[in-house]
Amino acid sequence: MKRISLFLVFVMFFISIVPRVEAGFCPSESFSKHSRVTDMNNIQNVLEIKLIRERLSQLGLTQNGINDRLSQLNDNQIHQLALNIDDLRIGGNGFEFLVVILLIGILVGIWFYVTDHKVNISRR
Repeated sequence: MKRISLFLVFVMFFISIVPRVEAGFCPSESFSKHSRVTDMNNIQNVLEIKLIRERLSQLGLTQNGINDRLSQLNDNQIHQLALNIDDLRIGGNGFEFLVVILLIGILVGIWFYVTDHKVNISRR
């Protein structure tokens, strides 16, 4: 009898912590619409960054040349470019650095394990 009552207590506990979720239908047009003006503003904001302007000028592109090329793109291409710009991170996202640090830590741990070294940290 104790097992059954304990089981029921746990079941009631887990049932009570489940959040209430309500869902509804949403028209797909609200997700697929994008504004060319908004996308162009995002692109122009990125092009106004000093580092990017200098790099583009080193590649031989002027502001007029960039604007001419952007005007030749259709709405979908502009939207895709704006999405790609949003995904860019200057200097990366740090994932590679974290992986390298973890690998170094694992290699040091394996080295200590294989050579039977012990690290003692004492307070004096």
